[in-house]
Amino acid sequence: MISIPSILEQLKISSLNVMQETAIQSIEKNNDTVLISPTGSGKTLAFLLPVFSLLKKDIEGIQAIVIVPSRELAIQIESVFKQMGTPFKVNCCYGGHQVRVEENNLSEPPAILIGTPGRLSHHIRKNNIDLSLTSILILDEFDKSLEFGFKDEMEFIIKNCKSLKKRILTSATELSEIPNFVGILKPEVLNFSVSKNSTEPKKLVTKYVRVEEDDKLEALMLLLGSIKDQSIIVFCNHRDAVDRISEQLYIHKVEHGFYHGGLEQLERERTLIKLRNESTRILISTDLASRGLDIPEIGTVIHYQMPFTEDAMVHRNGRTARMHANGTVYYLLDKEDFLPKFVHDNPTEEALPKTFKLPKPSLWQTLYLSAGKKDKINKMDIVGMFLQKGNLQKEDLGKIEVLDFSAYVALKRNKIEQTLLHIKNEKIKNKKIKIEIAI
Repeated sequence: MISIPSILEQLKISSLNVMQETAIQSIEKNNDTVLISPTGSGKTLAFLLPVFSLLKKDIEGIQAIVIVPSRELAIQIESVFKQMGTPFKVNCCYGGHQVRVEENNLSEPPAILIGTPGRLSHHIRKNNIDLSLTSILILDEFDKSLEFGFKDEMEFIIKNCKSLKKRILTSATELSEIPNFVGILKPEVLNFSVSKNSTEPKKLVTKYVRVEEDDKLEALMLLLGSIKDQSIIVFCNHRDAVDRISEQLYIHKVEHGFYHGGLEQLERERTLIKLRNESTRILISTDLASRGLDIPEIGTVIHYQMPFTEDAMVHRNGRTARMHANGTVYYLLDKEDFLPKFVHDNPTEEALPKTFKLPKPSLWQTLYLSAGKKDKINKMDIVGMFLQKGNLQKEDLGKIEVLDFSAYVALKRNKIEQTLLHIKNEKIKNKKIKIEIAI
């Protein structure tokens, strides 16, 4: 059996943090564990490692089920488990792509099934999955699932798990209560949330900007131009505000990505890939990007519109100053706006510059390849082709992500045009593929 140290080596992780070590011990020892820990602290690995240790090779069927509030989180957890290199099958179910693909995958039951409540409920009703032998239940980002209105679906799924022996519930914020349908009776509660009265030195700097005129959008543009060489997320309450800001940035030729629930799954995946590989530095988003996404450390968070609740603010701000990094949060206030009562720190005022400076584009740009894992193509194939046929050096290549039917490669921006000329007619594993700049 593969050991946890070998898995960490596979993941290129030198050691676990205190929260992860504590969670692993609790999950192995207790029937019920509730883990409360901030966004970005490593909760996914904290439950996947002990769950892997509990899986048995001689059992056919779904041994563990992970219920999550969003497709992005489902994809992220599946990706981490696959990277662990275990012999166990994992599948992922979520809305936004063909049910038929999932039905084919589920014809041979996985050891671990990850999914959103709606899609999992669908598969149960269609008899595509059998949870009668499932012994481990993980409710990841449980508070978000409740907030999204998935109570009935989750209750239905859990009722179909007739053999549960272990329940794991995770959340980024403290829970007021746990509904009875979850079945958690006497859990060990691990609370690693940041105390408001913590004496630790603050890594998060908070500021507010008062909009002098009536044009908040113009104020945002001035602020974006003044922030140097950092990744930025601008949070809005509604998708129309996201679209409006994106249009303005497009007019001014400011490179950026935008993200909300109205986009197709492929568009959302591409946006996150470009954020991860640093070819996009500015992301405009609703609260959909505030949690449960596999994205890198963000240098600056801007509240274009004030969040409605303290939880929403905590999750937004949690995208920066994570773990050992520093970060800055800006509250953008109209003349008549005020800071919500749940803003407990004392942000300092910052004046806006008088003129707009165009933010510098990233050093990287992303290329799209029309082949992926299902075509038996891996990262090494792509690296070999780019280095040998594209006349590139290793430092010219950035992050590479290979999906089922496509791949994305970060390339130094100043090498893009020349490289495309060199490789436009090349093949990978004798397969002719389309290679173009990812829009």
